[in-house]
Amino acid sequence: MLRVLITRRWIVLTMVFVALTLVMCRLGLWQFHRYQQTKQNDHRISEAIHSPAVPLETLSRPGAQVPESNRYRTVTLTGKFDTAHQFVVRRRTNASGEIGFFLVTPMVTPDDKAVLVNRGWVAPDDDDGAAFPALPKTPQGTLTLTGRLQVDETSKLSGIRNVSGLPPRQYMLISSKEQASRLPEPLLGGYVELVATKPALPSADRAQRVAGPDDNGPSTTDAAIVGKGVHLPYAIQWWLFALMLPIGWIVLLRQDHKERQRKQDTTSVTTPPTQTAPTAQ
Repeated sequence: MLRVLITRRWIVLTMVFVALTLVMCRLGLWQFHRYQQTKQNDHRISEAIHSPAVPLETLSRPGAQVPESNRYRTVTLTGKFDTAHQFVVRRRTNASGEIGFFLVTPMVTPDDKAVLVNRGWVAPDDDDGAAFPALPKTPQGTLTLTGRLQVDETSKLSGIRNVSGLPPRQYMLISSKEQASRLPEPLLGGYVELVATKPALPSADRAQRVAGPDDNGPSTTDAAIVGKGVHLPYAIQWWLFALMLPIGWIVLLRQDHKERQRKQDTTSVTTPPTQTAPTAQ
């Protein structure tokens, strides 16, 4: 068998098998690390969702960047909607997967600060999907909102490319940094996904609520839902493949050795013995 191993063919095959085994082990580790990250992220999101509601201004301030650790925290705020500066965000889907817009209306608090509020999904125009859509009525007067705190969207976070030159009051991302110069009041960092209002809004004044990460629907960002339950099976799958390669290498080596041995035995049987010349007397 050693003679088989030191042939050029088996040296190359062994190197290929070793390389493939190392690559599959590495892919398994990568998937396992993704599983750990997803599990930690799910735990953090669950803690944030089930934490008691707190006033928004305890977690955000004008010009601040909301840390990832505060994402999905339940917050409350009181104020009036600013219809003059509301806008829509393009290429967003509802629970049914239809593409439309998110309606974002700033809310001005009693201490003259502004907060971006994602009121939910609205359908596009039937004739022109890129046109500014028909919007639900904006409630007047003072409201108390409950919602989920979100970090400012970026192209990296959302997977949506930020495009300039869009029609008026249309944007690609929800970003307090992008909107701060448009509003007369100081704008708190991040934004709020609307969950409920007090008093409750009539149906005519409501957009379709954005699903949270604990709902059966798409959230604001796929990062909250993608990867659940898939990374660990993929890791185990790659490791099983890596385990099968050495076994396959041994099986092929034994088969090759047996085949060579069989050929040698056949050659020995079919080759007549060499005749020796008679010795002169």
